[in-house]
Amino acid sequence: MSKKTKKARGSSTSGTGVMGTGQKVVRGIISVILILYSFITIFVVAATIMNSFKTQGDLVTNFVGLPKEFSLASYITILTEDNFLLYLRNSLILTVCGTTGCIILSAMAAYGIARYSFKGKEILSNYFLIGMMVPIQVSILPLFLLLRTIGLLNNLLGLILVYISGISMSCLVFQKFFRTIPPALEEAARLDGCHDMTIFFKIILPITKPTIFTMALITAINEWNDFYMPMVLLGNENVKTLTLAIYQYVNQFTRYMSQSMAAVVITLVPVIIVYFAFSSQIIEGMTGGAVKG
Repeated sequence: MSKKTKKARGSSTSGTGVMGTGQKVVRGIISVILILYSFITIFVVAATIMNSFKTQGDLVTNFVGLPKEFSLASYITILTEDNFLLYLRNSLILTVCGTTGCIILSAMAAYGIARYSFKGKEILSNYFLIGMMVPIQVSILPLFLLLRTIGLLNNLLGLILVYISGISMSCLVFQKFFRTIPPALEEAARLDGCHDMTIFFKIILPITKPTIFTMALITAINEWNDFYMPMVLLGNENVKTLTLAIYQYVNQFTRYMSQSMAAVVITLVPVIIVYFAFSSQIIEGMTGGAVKG
């Protein structure tokens, strides 16, 4: 091997395998920022959980420290006296139904765009892209008038339909993933006599499980924590959600400090459980679509 070849290989290896000083500095700054952010987040969550077990008097004098004595009075109050279970049920119905419908609809739309050729395909794909750029506040008035016209204002079904229609982001992610699946799988299924719907639900969707888990979690968290849409579209007391209930407590925080903390903890628990239960599938889904077919 000539000296020029060795030199060229050495220079290419040093350029790709060894980070420069600037890259190390940038990576160090980003690491410090992420570590600080993680500590702040953990501290806030831990303080909220601890304060939810304090009495009103203990909160006023000892907001940051450990409780002098653990009390479940705040949880008992919001669960038995303030219709919190009703708000919890409403949030669960909205999140489960809205997420399920959104994922199924976006996956079917993305599969059609990724696998079939038809007139206006690019326009439809760009339409979903534009949907990610338009803030929901722009369309809230037409949505309000439409739901009032068809009699679904102050109705859980109306907001469920609104959540199901928010398929822009999920559709684009599913499109990218479907393009990595070899078409030979579908061709072999068609030779065995399978129809398109059978191929989609029995072959394509099982392969797409990691992406489905990822998009379902993102969609569910957004809908679970949504405040703006329920505030505008759900005005009746019997259809209020957890976020609206928490707002009522926070609006009078000095009076309902311990109840506010307990309400926030109850709202956080389902999200934390779902995240840790499906964390491996979520990571697999985030990395799976990055492979180009």
